Amino acid sequence: MTTLLPKDADNNVIPALRLSDNGAHQITATGTAARNSTAFDETTKVISLYATSDVYIAFGDNTVTATTSDHFFPAGLYYDVAITAGNGKTAHNAYMSALRVQSDGVVYISEKE
Repeated sequence: MTTLLPKDADNNVIPALRLSDNGAHQITATGTAARNSTAFDETTKVISLYATSDVYIAFGDNTVTATTSDHFFPAGLYYDVAITAGNGKTAHNAYMSALRVQSDGVVYISEKE
């Protein structure tokens, strides 16, 4: 199978994605849920997250609002998340919302391609 991904010295594919131009976002996580102000590009399938404080996160459209019932995301972890399944069955999540668990912080988001 042909791939555009880089390969290691043994010719094994290295699963790596490039950071998208103009694909950096920040969400300030406070006691009130907030979301990214600019939608993720419709072609973006993966984003990377890093939070400076523990947060709850949710994905969806421009009305998504994180609650304490949503996914917990710990501070200090760099993690890749798929925002679309790419199978036509799952909608593209153009927005992410964050809500602090205890302390205010920032969630850094990088779109990847």
